[in-house]
Amino acid sequence: MVSRTRLKSILTGLALYTMAALMIGYFGVNAYTGKYGLNARQELDQEIIALTSELQRLKKERVEGEKRVSLLRSESLDPDMLDERARFQLDYANPRDLVRVSKSN
Repeated sequence: MVSRTRLKSILTGLALYTMAALMIGYFGVNAYTGKYGLNARQELDQEIIALTSELQRLKKERVEGEKRVSLLRSESLDPDMLDERARFQLDYANPRDLVRVSKSN
């Protein structure tokens, strides 16, 4: 009887330690690979870096576009810019211009 009770207490303790180890393992794996885990945080940081660089590029492109638009405003009309836009819109080339035609496949 004593040996059975002792065996039962050892197996109960072993089962409790096993359950605790499995729970710790489960939460540990989720802390690393889960939706809000360490791995996801690294991916989010990389996405933030990529989107920040794209934002900087788009801001720079917008500033350049605003500068070109300001040259077409009536207060500060640049004749060269007006000529360039008119030629582009009308597909017109001055006979003195050098035109490079690329072949399309």
